[in-house]
Amino acid sequence: MPGPLLAVDAPSLMYRAFHALPKTITGPDGTSVNALLGVSNLILQAIEIHDPRAVVLCFGEEAAPYRVELYAGYHADRPEMPEELVPQWADAPAYFGAFKWTVVHAPALEADDLLGSLAKLETAAGGTALLFTGDRDMFQCVSDDVTVLWPAGKGETEPIGPAEVRKRYGVRPDQVPDFIALRGDPSDGLPGAKGIGEKTARELLNEHDTLDALLALPMSLRPRVRQSLTDQAQELKAFRQIATLQPTGVERPPDAPTDFAGAAEAARKRSMNRLAERLDAWARA
Repeated sequence: MPGPLLAVDAPSLMYRAFHALPKTITGPDGTSVNALLGVSNLILQAIEIHDPRAVVLCFGEEAAPYRVELYAGYHADRPEMPEELVPQWADAPAYFGAFKWTVVHAPALEADDLLGSLAKLETAAGGTALLFTGDRDMFQCVSDDVTVLWPAGKGETEPIGPAEVRKRYGVRPDQVPDFIALRGDPSDGLPGAKGIGEKTARELLNEHDTLDALLALPMSLRPRVRQSLTDQAQELKAFRQIATLQPTGVERPPDAPTDFAGAAEAARKRSMNRLAERLDAWARA
């Protein structure tokens, strides 16, 4: 059986690597390469463990325009990209392309949407998918055939399946967008329903299953919950739509083994000499 498709949330991992590694890791021209190096190491570790049939790095808009139209506060408080990360972002397609890893960008959508589309394509074709991301929105994709690889620190990853989603949130993967709408998501600037936190959101969905079901029976709910749902019905539907992944039209990638020799050359050009040595060794193996 072929290995899983490894789809990488490139923005998520690049920011994590950028903040985890010193900016003093630089290329020959003095430009920081810490994010590129960190992401390389994370993906290579995943390749060693999971032997994927192909690797796809997904990029997209910082905030999809349609999501901002639905709620102006979406991503509104996120800071500008650090200046040391800007050239690494621009170099990412060429650098990761040297590994023979596919790099895709979602016009007018986000990297999350690409990951979700790739997961659906892979499972529809009878395969399995690994989604390498630090974004909890992706828990909605989890199934018996789709696993989230969660960065757990120190280069380790935690596989998140349906049982782990239930353990973390107390809901099913398919309930995650409704859960986010009710609880809110501070990282995305979504406030959720007033007075409804994580515990209440979980209890409501366990009892009534969906946001639509809750909005259809407000009179049977506790007064505080009833007031929030009544006052914010349209807003909560918008939050759910923002949290729900959208189709992107991306195509299922063919099998593509990593080109370790090409990757070593790309790493060496950027003064990642220890990484280049490891890649040379893999190329000779």
